[in-house]
Amino acid sequence: MAKNILLVCGSGASSGFMAANMRKAAKKEGLDYKIQARSESELEDYADDIDALMVGPHLKFELDDIKKQVPDNVKVILMKPDYYAVLDGAAAIKDLQSQLED
Repeated sequence: MAKNILLVCGSGASSGFMAANMRKAAKKEGLDYKIQARSESELEDYADDIDALMVGPHLKFELDDIKKQVPDNVKVILMKPDYYAVLDGAAAIKDLQSQLED
């Protein structure tokens, strides 16, 4: 079954590029991931339909508030600046996979 992954950053612009790169990487790995990017303000509209939420590293100080907006079964992952800064979709997918297995 497909995993629904949502990426959020401030406006949704950089996470949009990241989501596209992650979709390519997931496809290459044969993973059934549906990856979307939205702005943080849209989170509540999507929170009930996702399996994991990946948050831009610049929103670290808001992470506790963000976690309160999603159901308990949603895995919330703070993206690492090293792959986020260069929009490395393959590294983001690896991080996502390891966190989902925890």
